[in-house]
Amino acid sequence: MPDLICKRILLKLSGEALMGQGDYGIDPAVIARTAGEIGDLVRAGVQVGLVIGGGNIFRGAGLARSGIDRVSGDHMGMLATVMNSLAMQDALNRIGIAARAMSALRMDQVCESYVQRNALEYLEQGRVVILAAGTGNPYFTTDSAASLRAIELGVHLLIKATKVDGVYAADPVTHPDAEFYPQLSYDRVLAEDLKVMDLTAIALCRDYDMPLRVMNINHSGALMRLMKGENIGSLVGKGD
Repeated sequence: MPDLICKRILLKLSGEALMGQGDYGIDPAVIARTAGEIGDLVRAGVQVGLVIGGGNIFRGAGLARSGIDRVSGDHMGMLATVMNSLAMQDALNRIGIAARAMSALRMDQVCESYVQRNALEYLEQGRVVILAAGTGNPYFTTDSAASLRAIELGVHLLIKATKVDGVYAADPVTHPDAEFYPQLSYDRVLAEDLKVMDLTAIALCRDYDMPLRVMNINHSGALMRLMKGENIGSLVGKGD
């Protein structure tokens, strides 16, 4: 479709976004709705890569604070992202959208190992590529994995899907009067420690000039409106 602003995107979705109103796990209605919106993009001609966190099941850093070895905790968190990725793969397949989960950790009986050239081929074929297990290394978040995979796969836009409408000067939940930033630079995010993504992820985006859009995934149809040029959320780039 000629009116779409991007041919290829990478969507970073938090594990918590799949919980809905629950405290743990995956809400089937939420994952079905999200899969439907991703499916609409694919049918319109957008190539979609997807990274899903694992915080709805396990979060490695939190486990480490409770006394578990950090490397073991991070590996558990990676496995949680694989569970979420398999759930999303199934949700997409059930609505007729071809999807391929690819893991940074070897687990051949569960899903294919991530290989960049294979992922690029799947994107060109119109499959959603779901990138599981982070970078495959402890101490790196799924935010960093999303930035890394976005650069490797040559996407035109990295989208961080959150529960808020974009980037604010402070947490809008606890500071309702916090200033909203419709556009800002990578350097400002880093200097003000705005918690958009972790610092490694933002530095990667800055160093490789990867535009980052932060938006609320809970607004129905927002992804498609963004692809059609509507100014949704906050754009992080070279300048304010």
